[in-house]
Amino acid sequence: MIKKSFLLFTLTFTVLNAEMTTRTKVLMGTFVSITLPQENKHLFKKSFEILNRVDNSLSSYKRNSPIYKLNKNKKADINLYTYEALFLSQEYYTQTAGYFNVAVGSITKDLYHFGENERVPESWELNSSDVSLGALEFDKSSATLGQGVKIDLGGMGKGFGVDRVVEYLKINGVNEARVALSGDIRCLGICKVEIVNPSSTKPLIHFYTKYEDMGVSTSGNYNRYVEDVTNNHLINPKSKTSQTSFISITLISKLPNSDLDAYATAASVMPKELAFKFLDSLELAYVVLDTQNRLTVSENFELFTSETLEQKPEYIEE
Repeated sequence: MIKKSFLLFTLTFTVLNAEMTTRTKVLMGTFVSITLPQENKHLFKKSFEILNRVDNSLSSYKRNSPIYKLNKNKKADINLYTYEALFLSQEYYTQTAGYFNVAVGSITKDLYHFGENERVPESWELNSSDVSLGALEFDKSSATLGQGVKIDLGGMGKGFGVDRVVEYLKINGVNEARVALSGDIRCLGICKVEIVNPSSTKPLIHFYTKYEDMGVSTSGNYNRYVEDVTNNHLINPKSKTSQTSFISITLISKLPNSDLDAYATAASVMPKELAFKFLDSLELAYVVLDTQNRLTVSENFELFTSETLEQKPEYIEE
């Protein structure tokens, strides 16, 4: 059984001198919430249509999506969204020394069957799985994939969708908005953010975003798993096993949400020391809760938030 937690954040969107309205739909396997000024409410329809197109372009579940066809037939025609997502995924693979690897679909799709008929694979199945990203070749119109390999864009897809909607809103002159797909959120204007503690109703930390165009992304092992969290969907492509070091990693930055989504995914499956070294090399702040319930807040946290923390607790009580 997979346990899902659709909303990784509780946000109160704070704006001045503007009436805001929010609409929510289920898209991309989660609740999507978009908040706009009343004067821009005519942009809701197109915004949700963009997310639907992203889903149809990146989904490994929808039978008409290029990724589904690529996984099944080992070749497929692709559209611009699919091309952009695959291109970014290759960049993230390089930037993260291979810890972000969309070829883990060979494990998430073929072995665990996340989102379908879930199961816990045997260790020999995991060891023999093929996660070779080099088996993927593509250009702007088509893609091919080696036998035994499958692609899963879930590690950056929601962030990618957020970016596409925000681009559309900016083009149409919107400067106050919020787009939230589960743990991937973009704030145009100032947001109050509460990071959920999965074992408590009390949030880990709350803060206000400091700048008027900021993203927040969380990767957590409690969001999707089979039987228990040791069989979660965050797969280390090097060991071919689920990560066991972190409960959640939250990133806060002006970087695109697709970057934040991918970096949070990659850091989640890295060894602890390497994960913190990697995160410290990026232009972002982070809040990390490890599996010993130790909470780590980056030293530069206040550079990305407009509210000073009253305290930075080292451990979270269960």
